[in-house]
Formats: sequence, structure tokens, C-alpha cells
Amino acid sequence: MTDDPRPAGQTIGLAVPIPEPYGSELQDWRRSFGDPLADAIPAHITLLPPRFIADADRPGLYEHLDKVASRFAPFRVHLRGTATFLPVSPVVFVALAQGISACERLSDAIRTGPLDVELSFPYHPHVTVAHHVSEEAMDNAFDTLAGYDAGFDVAAFSLYEHGDDGYWRRERDFVLTGEAARV
Repeated sequence: MTDDPRPAGQTIGLAVPIPEPYGSELQDWRRSFGDPLADAIPAHITLLPPRFIADADRPGLYEHLDKVASRFAPFRVHLRGTATFLPVSPVVFVALAQGISACERLSDAIRTGPLDVELSFPYHPHVTVAHHVSEEAMDNAFDTLAGYDAGFDVAAFSLYEHGDDGYWRRERDFVLTGEAARV
């Protein structure tokens, strides 16, 4: 018997999954830098950080995310080079050279209604490749992937669930079905 006052539910996150072959490649690099979470977290661009959702709130959550997805058209992401959040946070990441504003708008739209949350830090789309590693490993990650370059189309965002085993698993995709902006 537990004294957990929370209702039944799950910790979720929303993200743009990095497609193959880039997803496995970046996850392999993260592992090579000694990141302890490399196997537990698939390569992704976070749209909503981890948040607990009660099971009873799932239908409304899915409805909200379907509506958000219907308002956004597919977009292009171009990953290029590395950057860091030091000295604020010990993270090295692959930067977005294209797709930043689309991710920002999508994240803003997701964080409304049942997911109306204030972020601890300003939103900055990125792909983490080293976190909770030594300074030497961070420098290695920064230098090794400085020339990284990959591009892909984003046609959906995904809901991930955090399992009791500490692993994040992709559970559901929300296809972007909105029309492209007219220029």
C-alpha cells in the first residue's frame, strides 16, 4: 500500500523524434561521451519537458494535441554544429540551423490548455549529446560534433512516456496536417 496522493498517471514529454539514420547516430555519440542517460532517452528535440499527466486527463490531452497538430504544417529541420548551455547547465547539444521558429511556435501551442505550464528556462530547441558528464567529455562532445550536419523533414511530433525502468518510450505520434504558410 502506498501513500502517494497523486492519481494514477504517467510522466510524459513531447518531442520531435530525430529520424534514422541520425537518431541512432546521435544516440551512439551520446553514449560514446559517457552520458549515463544515452540509452534511456532517444535522440529528440524537446517540445514539452517532463510532466505528470493523470490517466483521467488523457482524453482531453489527446484532443488538445490533435488540435495543435492540425494547425501546423510539416517543416524542415537542419542540425548543424554544437553549442552549450554552460555555465547555466552542463549540456552540450547539436544546434538547429533551420526549424527553430517552427519548433518554438509548436512548443508554445502545445503549452496551452491542459498543458499550460511555465518553463524553468527560456525555450531553446536543441538535441542533447552530452549531459551529466565530465568537463573533458563535454569538451570532447563539443569538438567532435562541431562539424555535424544533417537535415530532415518533420511531419509529426511524438508523446513519450517515462517508464518505471527509467527509459523514455515513444507512445503516440501527432501528425502535422496544417497548411503551409503562404508567402
